[in-house]
Amino acid sequence: MGIRLFCCPCSNLIKSTHGSIIIFIPIIIQLLKDMFAGIRDIVGGRSATYEHELQKARTIALQELEARAAELGANAVVGIDLDYETFGKTNGMLMVSVSGTAVIVD
Repeated sequence: MGIRLFCCPCSNLIKSTHGSIIIFIPIIIQLLKDMFAGIRDIVGGRSATYEHELQKARTIALQELEARAAELGANAVVGIDLDYETFGKTNGMLMVSVSGTAVIVD
């Protein structure tokens, strides 16, 4: 069935906990892509480059969260928190962090 992901604690379903999990996925945006994304941002358009990179990082982070939960012997993750950050000298790096608690549920 795979690992189930829950944003809410769902305490009535939890049989046991297997620890907290935190995943960080930093993404470096290529300079040329970053420059064009900056131009789009100035003129008010959406930056498809950033959207694509954030979606890719989010997918990777959730896949790693599921894998880590499975390694801990869990069949679900509850209380998931997903955050996005930009950092670096010119905000040329994006980071997605995701955390949750690995659990066994019915």
